[in-house]
Amino acid sequence: MSLINEVDYGTPAAKSEKMVTLTIDGVEVTAPEGTSIMRAAMEMGTEIPKLCATDMLESFGSCRLCLVEIKGRNGTPASCTTPIAPGMVVQTQTPRLKALRKGVMELYISDHPLDCLTCAANGDCELQTQAGAVGLRDVRYGYEGANHLDSVKDQSNPYFTYDPAKCIVCNRCVRACEEVQGTFALTIDGRGFESRVAAGQDESFLASECVSCGACVQACPTATLMEKTVIESGLPEHSAVTTCAYCGVGCTFKAEMRGEELVRMLPYKDGKANHGHSCVKGRFAWGYATHRDRILNPMIRASIDDPWREVSWEEAISHAASEFKRIQAQHGRRAIGGITSSRCTNEETYLVQKLIRGGFGNNNVDTCARVCHSPTGYGLNTAFGTSAGTQDFDSVEYTDVMLIIGANPTDAHPVFGSRMKKRLREGARLIVIDPRRIDLVRTPHVEADYHLALKPGSNVAVVTALAHVIVTEGLVNEAFVRERCDWSEFQDWAAFVSEARNSPEEVEKVSGVPAGLIRGAARLYATGGNASIFYGLGVTEHSQGSTTVLAIANLAMATGNLGREGVGVNPLRGQNNVQGACDMGSFPHEFAGYRHVSDNATRLVYESLWGVEIDHEPGLRIPNMLDAAVGGEFRGIYIQGEDILQSDPDTHHVAAGLKAMECVVVQDLFLNETANYAHVFLPGSTFLEKDGTFTNAERRIQRIRKVMSPKNGYGDWEITMLLSNAMGFEMNYAHPGEIMDEVARTTPSFAGVSFEKLDELGSIQWPCNEAAPEGTPVMHIGGFSRGKGKFVITEYIATDERTGPRFPLLLTTGRILSHYNVGAQTRRTENVAWHPEDLLEIHPHDAELRGINDGEWVKLHSRAGETTLRALITERVAPGVVYTTFHHPVTQANVVTTDFSDWATNCPEFKVTAVQVSRSNGPSDWQESYRKQAEQSRRILQTVDAAE
Repeated sequence: MSLINEVDYGTPAAKSEKMVTLTIDGVEVTAPEGTSIMRAAMEMGTEIPKLCATDMLESFGSCRLCLVEIKGRNGTPASCTTPIAPGMVVQTQTPRLKALRKGVMELYISDHPLDCLTCAANGDCELQTQAGAVGLRDVRYGYEGANHLDSVKDQSNPYFTYDPAKCIVCNRCVRACEEVQGTFALTIDGRGFESRVAAGQDESFLASECVSCGACVQACPTATLMEKTVIESGLPEHSAVTTCAYCGVGCTFKAEMRGEELVRMLPYKDGKANHGHSCVKGRFAWGYATHRDRILNPMIRASIDDPWREVSWEEAISHAASEFKRIQAQHGRRAIGGITSSRCTNEETYLVQKLIRGGFGNNNVDTCARVCHSPTGYGLNTAFGTSAGTQDFDSVEYTDVMLIIGANPTDAHPVFGSRMKKRLREGARLIVIDPRRIDLVRTPHVEADYHLALKPGSNVAVVTALAHVIVTEGLVNEAFVRERCDWSEFQDWAAFVSEARNSPEEVEKVSGVPAGLIRGAARLYATGGNASIFYGLGVTEHSQGSTTVLAIANLAMATGNLGREGVGVNPLRGQNNVQGACDMGSFPHEFAGYRHVSDNATRLVYESLWGVEIDHEPGLRIPNMLDAAVGGEFRGIYIQGEDILQSDPDTHHVAAGLKAMECVVVQDLFLNETANYAHVFLPGSTFLEKDGTFTNAERRIQRIRKVMSPKNGYGDWEITMLLSNAMGFEMNYAHPGEIMDEVARTTPSFAGVSFEKLDELGSIQWPCNEAAPEGTPVMHIGGFSRGKGKFVITEYIATDERTGPRFPLLLTTGRILSHYNVGAQTRRTENVAWHPEDLLEIHPHDAELRGINDGEWVKLHSRAGETTLRALITERVAPGVVYTTFHHPVTQANVVTTDFSDWATNCPEFKVTAVQVSRSNGPSDWQESYRKQAEQSRRILQTVDAAE
């Protein structure tokens, strides 16, 4: 194996369809109009020396190394900033150019340390490479090897160092921060020899607005910005392309290795989801894979009060299977079930639901999508006929108006958030509907045209009010609706939204959003050109989550914003494979491909293949499993890669359900919070230790590739096979590719998918079949999957969770950039430097009323429970609204959330909880008792030879 070296063409590709022919070094070349001379030369195989140029950034022309001569023109223009022209004759190597380049390089080297032998970038330094390329052999100037900035090295960032002594002031890091990331955290401070890169107002990198996305480190041509892992371990010697295991963006990376040691993750330029960009999590926060907390040996115990006992894989699997069989013999086959993981691969998820349907003999299978995006599946399937987003991420480049509702892309989906910011800087307009002032409302060079800061729980009313304006002001795209939607259903819907009670003036009374803002936003969405809707958990995690998804679909259909680039309805999925988990049949009522278990033809496909009879009745959802456990009817569960005690609502109820079960099997990397109530622990494997696929938020199926041996001994798919075989339901796959082959044989939307095709194409967006052999980037072109688009009346029904004298504030929850989901992975990395604890955001007015100062302990109390955390006084939240994250188990934010849920899917109402906030002296009694119980539960009896 060797390193995957990507070609750097120096400047971005031109998008013009018009072709231009010129001559470079005597060779005729044809390229798109607008292409730089540098790129055209590189495409023909001639590399012009460069330092400030890279194809991730717009041309800059500062380094003066890439000079060329053009016949008929005076001077020596920079090839990076000079576009090609018809008939142009270019020389890239002449005596004059050689002399100029050597002189320029001498100036760079005269102010650069000559410590190449001990430099961390030795062998991967563009300055070193280009000095050789121009033939520089000596330096005539007096400060050879010296540098005036030797003493100001910044090591504050946990992941990379900044050494200004090695900076050549090429501006690539500054430009990457601006053009790619859109944070504008870096600048050049000083002039002449005093020039240096500065983070913010001459702050350290850690203290500045830098978000540690790594774009600056990747852009740096020297060792000025350098990963600490490379400094410690040396340069990698081989690499493999894989996919990030964090959020639903699905960034492609090169895992760069030394042997089986991961040295760094570099974003892959050919990655269709990220195009060479990354965030702090995917780029740097992979250290959890080798963290000391990782459990590597199987463990069992008779009671949750006992310490864990390390055992062999054979004993652990045998014990789990015998317990499940015992429970079924005593209490019936529906007394056990399982939960699939949105962090595991498609293949692993498919096997878990196969085990439950075929081996357990029931449909008691569910997934974390239940508590995040199950309303997406219901709503979009009802309206359009498919349970997924309509566009690819590239579509945003053609968007004129973005409507973001209940999502915070810069924190939860940061790489796509950066693409959004870039399009907004280019002139697209922005509407934000969110109770909190997310960064996109106002950030450098980006400002929302409208921020509808609605009261939590009033989403349906506000979206319906937008529709009211569009219908009553004649802004409906009637031609689109008549051609592609059910006209009679549209008329019923139009009459409904036109009612006075749905007007912005009436909705203002329940939402708190001024009617004028609603009217302005509606007009902009309907008339501003290509309009895209992006939404997240702030839409789905409500008692009317499915209704809001339907209302969003109505809005898009009414304005004709579907079926082409630049438009659409796009759910921003939270976890790396939550889309895939849904696709693979993780819901109790659906097989893979969203086909109902009651469908005889579909069931026959699986019964014939698996050799078992499959239950035609839907099984239990996660909340139903917990209810049935408390009631004594559900006794055992297999949980792969989910931490429901921390992530699901009403923690007390979840704990009660788990405690009531006789056999809880947890398969994970760490002893998570759910494992406090487990009887069998099966150590899982990371995405670096197995092969498979993930499916991101744009339906893009991508490979993950094994780059190191599983430290626990097995991939997660192999562990599920062991358990299934011990249950008597035989599975015999030799490789995850064989599992995907079975998915393709049995699932129409995946019929054309295989590992071979993924290796060939890089990625595929389902549906992929005979009609779309290379996948479907944009859905519903020319018509909807269900036939005619369906308009559904969306009556606003206020949540039963109301504020009052006891609980006058509304709590809403969300994520933060540096952490992921329940934090099990990111808390075991240096990301804790940015967010060491969950904080409660509270408006200054509400804080003053309660005598709360910034940073003080406060008690957060609801009808369901109470917890304590520190206060952060901020105007990001409106008066009457408080906000917190849920990344740290010591907070247990979900101890205060209630069991209210979406009417159609049981998705919990995380975003609306009536609470009171008061001063506190520190952690609550419950938190202290929980901490002690967790410590007690995590005791492990040490054995000498437990591992196989």
